[in-house]
Amino acid sequence: QVQLVESGGGLVQPGGSLRLSCATSGFTLDFYTIGWFRQVPGKEREGVSCISSSGGRLYDGDFVKGRFTISRDNAKNTVYLQMNSLKPEDTAIYYCAARAGRRYDCRTSVDEYDYWGQGTQVTVSS
Repeated sequence: QVQLVESGGGLVQPGGSLRLSCATSGFTLDFYTIGWFRQVPGKEREGVSCISSSGGRLYDGDFVKGRFTISRDNAKNTVYLQMNSLKPEDTAIYYCAARAGRRYDCRTSVDEYDYWGQGTQVTVSS
């Protein structure tokens, strides 16, 4: 049974940091691309970042650049999203998702991902 479980969300002040984790089970992470997405109520889910099975990374959107870092530890079946210099506009539910297949690069197209976690709430507020 494929499962993705996000954790690490919470309430943080502007300028603070959080590290989100995506713990996976039921499949071999080595052969999957993992993406991070976020969604605010009333808006479409948007891509944040992804990391391919080969380690290729994409940071999607100007809002991410220089602040977020994605990484993976296949031995621990976990993918991380380190988020620094958080802003109130980063407030959202963050989801991780898995896409099957070995790839050198990745994209954050929602429709291309096969499995999704339940999400973790990130709130940036003073």
